[in-house]
Amino acid sequence: MKLHTLKPAKGSTKNEGKRLGRGQGSGKGGTSARGHKGAQSRSGYSRKRGHEGGQMPLQRRIPKFGFKNINRVEYKGINLDALQALVEKRKLSEIDHKTLVENGLASKSDLVKILGRGELKAKLDVKAHAFSASAKAAIESKGGTATTL
Repeated sequence: MKLHTLKPAKGSTKNEGKRLGRGQGSGKGGTSARGHKGAQSRSGYSRKRGHEGGQMPLQRRIPKFGFKNINRVEYKGINLDALQALVEKRKLSEIDHKTLVENGLASKSDLVKILGRGELKAKLDVKAHAFSASAKAAIESKGGTATTL
């Protein structure tokens, strides 16, 4: 091994090619391949997201439609079959928000709504933020209670 034969490990170097701003003789001196004047030639320039160089940006060109209700309440839906699986796994008789968070069915900040898909075989006391009519009927038909928080 000799000093003049040393090379960086394969794949470790990124910037191969001409070095910028090292004099006219390098072929990339002077403006350093940035051109003359304008925002892109300046140091510290960063193009804003969606910028199209003066052309009307796509997000402003396309037609807008619809409506986003700022007062919408978003619920995390949990079906009866998920509750039944939880009961079989953990042998529970009461399910509340804390239990759902501990078992990964909801996050701490979620509002939970119990939905009616699946079949419930156990008597359960369920506490949630909302219930569908079919879920509430299914829980109460097994002798359980559906309490709204």
